[in-house]
Amino acid sequence: MSKPFADTSRLSLNQYTTHDWTLAEAAEGCFRAGLQWIGLWRDKIAECGLDRAQRLLRHNGLRVSGVCRGGWFPAANSAERQDRIDDNRRAIDECAALSCDTLVLVCGGLGDCSLLEARQYVQDGIAALVDYAADRGVRLGIEPLHPMYAADRSVISTLSQSLDIAEAIGSDQVGVIVDVYHVWWDPELFRQLERARGRIWGYHVNDWLRETNDILMSRGMMGDGVIELRRIREAVEAAGYDGPIECEIFNSDIWASDYDGVLRTMCERYLQYC
Repeated sequence: MSKPFADTSRLSLNQYTTHDWTLAEAAEGCFRAGLQWIGLWRDKIAECGLDRAQRLLRHNGLRVSGVCRGGWFPAANSAERQDRIDDNRRAIDECAALSCDTLVLVCGGLGDCSLLEARQYVQDGIAALVDYAADRGVRLGIEPLHPMYAADRSVISTLSQSLDIAEAIGSDQVGVIVDVYHVWWDPELFRQLERARGRIWGYHVNDWLRETNDILMSRGMMGDGVIELRRIREAVEAAGYDGPIECEIFNSDIWASDYDGVLRTMCERYLQYC
């Protein structure tokens, strides 16, 4: 079993863990907490403005672990699918401008398509972005989401499906994002992590609470739930990943808390459980 971390040098704050903070507030909060990484969301970047976001990151000594989110590929007509590909190109440009090498793809739900069609549109959409991303030094990370999100958020539900797409496209630009909340339950998880060697572009931590009563807003702080965080981290690292580790929590109680306190707890739990 991997040893506990001795410091928080790899820990990244995903902005949505402190949802109500602006990008400026989140960057300053990371500085106060001694963090070196932040995971950005595009709506927060848009609120701040790209130029100011660049300045804030520099001023607070922060690097961007990932930009969320691209994806949302399935749609019933070709014009809308093209609009979504165009928006993903804009997301790639944002990554490049922020010196971030990873765009996180939340692939999209059914979009008035059949399940089979939607999954094909995901693969086609990612394939259409590969050259554009490569030219800008940005990798495309497919994040499988828990099957309960298949209808509205992602028809890609397992690490195996994500790797199937990456391998079918056959580009070194395409890999996977491993979020423990979405994959911890999968009986194939550790076999698929071995298969993912060299293709893991990001690793996200949180916890699955025994009392999960909201499919979106019940993620727990590390150590409050049932996920074998240390074991999964060991497997992710054995597959070659040694990059930043994002704490991404959607939880209304945490969102209503004192965010400096949330960051203190996040750092403590990371050292204790991750």
